[in-house]
Amino acid sequence: MRPAHRLVLGLSLLLGLAAVRAELAATPISRMDLPWWRARFAEKQAELRQRPELVFYGDSIMQDWEKDGPAPWARFRPVWERFYGDRHAVNLGFIGDTTANLLWREQHGEADGIAPKVAVVLIGANNFGRVHWAAEPTLSGIDADVAELRQRLPGTKILLLSVLPSERSSWVDENTARVNAALAARYPAGGAVTFLDVTGVFVRDGRLDRGLFLDPLLTPPDPPLHPSAEGQALLAAAMEPTLAAMLGDRRH
Repeated sequence: MRPAHRLVLGLSLLLGLAAVRAELAATPISRMDLPWWRARFAEKQAELRQRPELVFYGDSIMQDWEKDGPAPWARFRPVWERFYGDRHAVNLGFIGDTTANLLWREQHGEADGIAPKVAVVLIGANNFGRVHWAAEPTLSGIDADVAELRQRLPGTKILLLSVLPSERSSWVDENTARVNAALAARYPAGGAVTFLDVTGVFVRDGRLDRGLFLDPLLTPPDPPLHPSAEGQALLAAAMEPTLAAMLGDRRH
């Protein structure tokens, strides 16, 4: 094979792989083979039958709201109660979920038979993990998640949060920044979807504030990825002016 032909073949394979990843990130993928995930999915279906006014869709960062210690940095529940306890809210965060897994949940009951005033969406961090989906497929996945909610919940306002900063690799940092910049352009203020960039909550003087994450406190420690209870409280406070306005509620 001539060098030119090899180059064309190589480029074709790379483009094909990128297309496959984009399709996967925006394809509904179930995790029902995992017993804990299946049980949580069933539990959340029961909660949704109570007709919530506020729903949080996401991954482990959302699910962490249900932790309540014993360490102070893991006491999320009091913060949840402070901001959302009287707002008839349901937490649909699932550890490890990608945009593809959230899309499956939306299509299999998590956006059926309900009409919340607001849906908060925080998803995409796990796309940069084991599945290693870069910015472009991740954007396709987030767009698919948002589009599904808009179709199934036409009367619901959507608050789309930026992918949170972390300390995993320069590749993750670059793709996180690219995703958030693209989301800001795609969902401008005043549209059907409100995008809120909360990166500044976790960055001080241009560097990640490691003190706002729980991962370094684990045994053994992990790189910062999940906000601590303090970090999550700051996140909730940063969201509050926008969220309260969308709900037509007082600021908490």
